[in-house]
Amino acid sequence: MKNHRITLHGVLTFALFVSGTQGAFAQGQSRSIEYEMKVQRACEVAIWAMPAVSIYDIELSIQRDLSGKPGDIAYFTKPMTSRHGFLTANDVTPYVTSGLSCEGDPLVVEVPPAGEKASFFGTFVDAWQTPLADVGPPGKDKGKGGKYLFLPPGYQGSVPDGYFVHRPNTYGVHFAFRPVAKNGGTYKDQSDYAQSLKVYRLSEAAHPPKTNFLDAYPKKWDTLPVYDFSYFTDLNTVIQREPVLERDKAMMALLAGIGIEKGKEFQPDAETKKALQEGLDRAYASMQNYFTKPGLPMVPFWEGQQWQVWKFAKGQPEAGFPYVTEDRLLIDERAGGSYFWITYLPKNLGPGTFYLTGLRDSDGELLNGNDTYTLNVPKDTPARDFWSVIVYSMKTKGFVEDVETVGLASTGLDKMKKNADGSVDVYFAPKAPRGMKSNWIPTGEDFFLLFRLYGPDKPLFEKTWRLGDVKKVK
Repeated sequence: MKNHRITLHGVLTFALFVSGTQGAFAQGQSRSIEYEMKVQRACEVAIWAMPAVSIYDIELSIQRDLSGKPGDIAYFTKPMTSRHGFLTANDVTPYVTSGLSCEGDPLVVEVPPAGEKASFFGTFVDAWQTPLADVGPPGKDKGKGGKYLFLPPGYQGSVPDGYFVHRPNTYGVHFAFRPVAKNGGTYKDQSDYAQSLKVYRLSEAAHPPKTNFLDAYPKKWDTLPVYDFSYFTDLNTVIQREPVLERDKAMMALLAGIGIEKGKEFQPDAETKKALQEGLDRAYASMQNYFTKPGLPMVPFWEGQQWQVWKFAKGQPEAGFPYVTEDRLLIDERAGGSYFWITYLPKNLGPGTFYLTGLRDSDGELLNGNDTYTLNVPKDTPARDFWSVIVYSMKTKGFVEDVETVGLASTGLDKMKKNADGSVDVYFAPKAPRGMKSNWIPTGEDFFLLFRLYGPDKPLFEKTWRLGDVKKVK
């Protein structure tokens, strides 16, 4: 498992930066203006780069952890568990994902028609996680399947008929789809359907080669961003292989100040590495502050309660989440507001799933890994398909590692203890409360929750139904 190197010092550094830096200059300490500039630039660059590093790390992990090659596709025979590091993944549906490139020769991804037992839900994104196209019944192919063609930037060649044509601003084309079960479909039906995808170059369309699939389920697979020096080596890889976008030219000047320049080797000296880590610590603290600060990425769903819903930057859902407006690039909103903790935003938001985020207990305190908490889930929870609640590490935004259960869902109600009124009490704690192991999700570190309603119904949107707050057991 990778070392995330998120320390108390790193979190506090950001808050103390202004007074600390001014004090250093006032007292004549040895920190030079050049060093301070590297720290500041590293901080801003790291926040700006969050979506690119996060999506590249998924591609990188396929090659590192699964011994894959560029173009290979990772799929799951069962849903993810605690040994799989992935930003706020769910544990009820298998995934299929890959990081591809359309450089040199247009890329074709053939999406199959919706099957009898499974259909796709998911999105293609570019190297900056800007959504390109949704797939499956909610997507461009409307469940009929189709050939998605991605042309490299500046492509001047002919474009054949019969394709869903996209011209991304980057060479990188990434995707994560969920083969959603239907009509009693099993995990095997879902994984078999996932492997009916085809990936090839346009020049190979007459005789496409076999697509290579790798089963990630048995592996300890970690795609999570790492907040150490590798963050900058990963960023350098992205910079070297992707075109520079007009919107990012000012950031390229900041990158040059920390040793990352297109067409040049990235070989920082020891002092620069130290400054990079200090800047990255501040960037992490800034994004964490943005994520947890009331009213920034989320707002309360019910007045007077702690459950929150995502509040995306104005106009972004309607525009397809480019995080670009007429006058600026939305750097903080894109990082701490989204890609610090989620991936693969859809091109078009759909009504199939509703997310409630739990950061705080009923007293307004952030959830911690030492105390025991409980959540009462009513019998009449308005989810036509099912509901689920999952614990995520506040540190990594993935599952808590090495625990036997990461979440519970109404699909497993027959195994839980129910109350007389049909509701269930779910417990979050380092150890299972006595006699309640079937209703327990392990914690052991600071955490947050996502309560998902699949097939949400009117009582939720009309707010005639409420989910009570998470309560600390005292």
